[in-house]
Amino acid sequence: MIIPWQQINDDTLTNLLESYALREGTDYGEYECPLEQKVAELRQQLEKGDIVVVYSELHESVTLMPTQVFNAQHTTAKD
Repeated sequence: MIIPWQQINDDTLTNLLESYALREGTDYGEYECPLEQKVAELRQQLEKGDIVVVYSELHESVTLMPTQVFNAQHTTAKD
């Protein structure tokens, strides 16, 4: 289920973005990317609609997911 990010308290959203950025383990190449920059980039992706906040009832967890991936998974599930 998608949770509209606009309805999430700003501090909670920041904590969610930080948690995701820290666990993501993305390789930024030669240069380390500061956490604040990662969070800012994730926030921009949310605002543009490139990623969504997803709540899993099964796992009782919240994560971020590319919008296209979410849509593909839920289109496939309906077929």
